[in-house]
Amino acid sequence: MKPRSSGSVVRLAAPLRALAQRFSFLLLVLASIALMMVGKIESLSVDTARARVTDAFSPILDAISRPAATAARVIESVVEVENAFDENQRLKAENARLLQWKQAALRLESENASLRTLLRVTPEPSVNFITARVIATPGSSFVRTLVVTAGRRDGVKKGQAALAGAGLIGRVIEVGEWSSRVLLLTDINARVPVILESSRQRAVLAGDNSDQAKLLYLPPESPVQVGERIVTSGHGGLFPPGLAVGVVTSVSERGGVRVLPNTDLSRVEHLRLVDFGLPGTEFDSSPEWK
Repeated sequence: MKPRSSGSVVRLAAPLRALAQRFSFLLLVLASIALMMVGKIESLSVDTARARVTDAFSPILDAISRPAATAARVIESVVEVENAFDENQRLKAENARLLQWKQAALRLESENASLRTLLRVTPEPSVNFITARVIATPGSSFVRTLVVTAGRRDGVKKGQAALAGAGLIGRVIEVGEWSSRVLLLTDINARVPVILESSRQRAVLAGDNSDQAKLLYLPPESPVQVGERIVTSGHGGLFPPGLAVGVVTSVSERGGVRVLPNTDLSRVEHLRLVDFGLPGTEFDSSPEWK
């Protein structure tokens, strides 16, 4: 008898299961709508219930997230240690090279001091400089100058060298009480005695109101190479020797030797007015450099 009653229950439950499966989607939709309506009507109760559920599950979520966060921190630490090791190796190699250069510099300094003692070389005068800000660039097709915020009250003198960035950019030609005017290397009146660093050939750097200057009085057979550095020669008492001026950019029969200044003269915002203590610092009022 028991097997028969069990079979009857199964036969009665089959239609109910099919009916529930058929209307399950509809029931879920209705339940969702009911929950939305309850949330709108009793928002405070729903928010409270949601907060309680979140509070109840937060320890579990925190426990689950900890291993992931820990693993991420471990991976990040490993990467940082690897990067620190590579950086340490690079710094060690760089430090070793710098120590070698330091030893060479100390050796050359000692040798230089010894030779100066033997030759009784007169010590070079101390160098004084003033940092000034460019406040105007009254340039045109006929003049290339800068006006800076330093004048006679700051110790500026006519003829002082103007340096910015990687080298020489010009010379003070006019001094007021509160401001000064600097004639740039590219001005048509500018003339600077220079020397080619590699060949040691002397020349005169002359501006022509363009972005580049040119070399004058070079012998025709002078071996000038593009990329060769140009520095001041120290002749004429205008500048000390060795001040960086520019780099040779082109060599041609028609255009001659063109030199690009080391500093972009159109973007100078601050410069140094340097007094090297040379006899040519105070010169006549003419802006031309002879």
